[in-house]
Amino acid sequence: MDDQHFYLTTTLPYVNAQPHIGFALEIVAGDVICRYQKEILGKQVVFNTGTDEHGQKIYQEALKAKQNPQAYVDEYAAKFEDLKNLLNLSYTHFIRTTNADHKKAAQHFWQLCDQHGYIYKKNYTVKYCVGCELGKTESELIDGHCPLHPNQNLEIREEENYFFKFSQFQAKLLQYYQKNPTFVKPASKMKEITAFVKGGLQDFSISRLKTKMPWGVAVPGDPEHVMYVWFDALINYISTLGWPKNEVAFHQYWPGVQVAGKDNLRQQSAMWQAMLMAAGLLPSQQILINGFISVAGQKMSKSLGNVISPTEMVERYGADGTRYLLMNLGTFGTDMDVTWEKLDTTYTADLANGLGNLCSRVAKLAEQLKFQNALQQPEMPADYSAAMDSFELLSALKLIQALIVELNEYLAKKEPWKLDAQGALVVITQAVERIFLLGKLLSPFMPETAKLIINHFSRPTIKALEPLFPRLEK
Repeated sequence: MDDQHFYLTTTLPYVNAQPHIGFALEIVAGDVICRYQKEILGKQVVFNTGTDEHGQKIYQEALKAKQNPQAYVDEYAAKFEDLKNLLNLSYTHFIRTTNADHKKAAQHFWQLCDQHGYIYKKNYTVKYCVGCELGKTESELIDGHCPLHPNQNLEIREEENYFFKFSQFQAKLLQYYQKNPTFVKPASKMKEITAFVKGGLQDFSISRLKTKMPWGVAVPGDPEHVMYVWFDALINYISTLGWPKNEVAFHQYWPGVQVAGKDNLRQQSAMWQAMLMAAGLLPSQQILINGFISVAGQKMSKSLGNVISPTEMVERYGADGTRYLLMNLGTFGTDMDVTWEKLDTTYTADLANGLGNLCSRVAKLAEQLKFQNALQQPEMPADYSAAMDSFELLSALKLIQALIVELNEYLAKKEPWKLDAQGALVVITQAVERIFLLGKLLSPFMPETAKLIINHFSRPTIKALEPLFPRLEK
């Protein structure tokens, strides 16, 4: 990835459930970063997302629903594609792992790893978590269960599979981590993956017998096996760029930045990086890891009835309101807890009473004073640029919040409604310039609201403004 190109990808959600706000937070964070890179820095941007559509879970769910697996994944993939309009996303690529070009790329990647001596076949027995689609060691289990899926029984797998020589990449991975100490953000997750790799790596199975699990990409040269879902799915991050056919586009954009949840830490920052090294390709540029979102201190669960969907949030707060609330929870850090009450409070305080009320006040004063606009293009504050460049999205948002508070305090102190016309115009000139700047700073976070603010406050004469954020119904 050169200085004029930027590539970011989310993980590909598994299409066995409706989109939830955990993934909504991930993809909105990616969108904020990409809009900043494109609209403010002027780079050419590829923003990738999509759906992960192979594997045991999908196959089992399709059988339960009495559907053909392809028909099943087609139905669920559409639900994730709907997020583009729902959340006003700017992604450029939506890849599905059932795409023919992706399958060919996965098979070529397999052949490269095989040619380089990193794939072999053996019999094995493993305790397998279908929920994670991962084999589990005893040290990873709590009371004999996977901690991420404690209500699911582990399966004992005994069969002949192909394996990837993950164990041979301990030194290479640790060397890469040492040279790139911010490769994983936050620092706590960098420390965690480093400790995992230092603890020793075990080769992992990368195929399944077709007679037991036929839903996957065919292993090259062996019709009895399909690829393990993780081996296949991770390759989407480069197949979406046209690899291996389009080498020019690939080298313009790769290596890229990847956004993931903390349950993907091992897969993204160790397994995938070792696979890239095995195929003779560069590792990723950076992995940004989000925490989990809980609701009132409990994990979101259908059985508990506490799942918050992005659709519900947009119905209540609008697309931009939802984007703001998600980013305000924090990104690439610790776990987050939400309730509808907390979301309502933040929406009312920060948006309806904060930004919205500020814009309405200044617009009304400008109209009353017959203000003649001579707006100058503002410079981006250095601390905002530094925060966005380092993907510290919450820090950038807090700077915006501080500017809103500061401008409200400025108006309260100067009281332009009590000044003569000349004095009031000086204050309103300052206020209009700062609101215009706020629009620019908000554009990656709240694109439609920012556009409205920029357009309204750059007019030669400014009229009163309808409230930007409706009051919530009790």
